[in-house]
Amino acid sequence: MGWLATAETIACTVEIEHSNESLHAHVALDGNPAIGPGDRVRVHGETICVAFGEKITVRRDATLTRAGALLRAWTRFAGHFGMSELYEVSFTGRGL
Repeated sequence: MGWLATAETIACTVEIEHSNESLHAHVALDGNPAIGPGDRVRVHGETICVAFGEKITVRRDATLTRAGALLRAWTRFAGHFGMSELYEVSFTGRGL
């Protein structure tokens, strides 16, 4: 892992569903590369529009930009503070 970001182009499969059961978009990169803190994935191509009740699977190219050492460290550090937004803690008095 170097200090500077590196980028590579990878083929991927994009699956999008818009139905009563699910509303999702999943991207699976070929070769299942490990994605680390600070890494970015950008899928290329035209906008995909899915009508209600449809499920579409398309092949696209994507650019995987791997974070450099400094960005990776910063993302790990900042992530610890972001986790506090995901949970709520409250205290209630007993015997009131």
